[in-house]
Amino acid sequence: MKFGLHSANLHSCGYPDAAARLGRAAEAAGFESLWVADHVVLPDPPLPERPMPPDQRLLDPIVALTFLAAHTTRILLGTGVIILPQRQALVLAKQLASLDVLSNGRLIFGLGVGWCEPEMRSVGVPFAERGRIADEYLAAMRAAWTQPKPVYRGRYVSFEGVQAMPRPVQKPTPPIVVGGRTAPAFRRAVTQAHGWYGFGLDVPSTETFIAALRDTAKRHPRPAELGRLEISVTPPSYGVPDKATLDAYTAAGVDRLILRPRPEMDAPALERFAAEAGRALGAVHER
Repeated sequence: MKFGLHSANLHSCGYPDAAARLGRAAEAAGFESLWVADHVVLPDPPLPERPMPPDQRLLDPIVALTFLAAHTTRILLGTGVIILPQRQALVLAKQLASLDVLSNGRLIFGLGVGWCEPEMRSVGVPFAERGRIADEYLAAMRAAWTQPKPVYRGRYVSFEGVQAMPRPVQKPTPPIVVGGRTAPAFRRAVTQAHGWYGFGLDVPSTETFIAALRDTAKRHPRPAELGRLEISVTPPSYGVPDKATLDAYTAAGVDRLILRPRPEMDAPALERFAAEAGRALGAVHER
């Protein structure tokens, strides 16, 4: 199993010193990847079903990963996940290609369609159409990244007679990971992505959603060039799970476990957490 660290643009990591120290410590400890969240705005007051503090410190994911790229050399850099309908397709394609170039090919492009209607409304995105918008945007971004003469004609984005250089280092595209727990998200992951990401899932929930992905694959053919669907999961609790839980995630079919430090950790505590978690995970692998 591979291990990542989430929240590299949240809380204390919203400050440069803490973000840089976490990035360097995670890389030194052997973590495979760093992951960042995405919200342009948060509802104030919070929604009862998702009570995220409206004053939560949360850096832009692409800016944060570019900063982390400059402070690391090997660790992969994942968006977990970008809310795709809120980002204009060609602008985002340019930003992500630039990040992949500046990081020497370390980008993992995680995307979702979003859950927060007030956030969508504030940036002018029709909430009910967010899934269709995301599908078009992803197809348009692939066209910009891969076609010799990029062309895309859709309801939400159309272009031809243009180029956007440089293209990503990773060919034909950076790894694409789809987040979400709905039937459309499963279909999007199976038919369009290299991986699926489940956030805040315990082992039984993980097993349920992996079974749903397998059922989806029976109804929707998976393009051979995408290879095997890689499963990434963030557990519901903070810190490092015990060995039995790690083994259970592995048995369920998880390829990458993306852990979270506690929100209250300051820069030195984040640095210690990455080092201690790396040692603990290494010890588990040696048993």
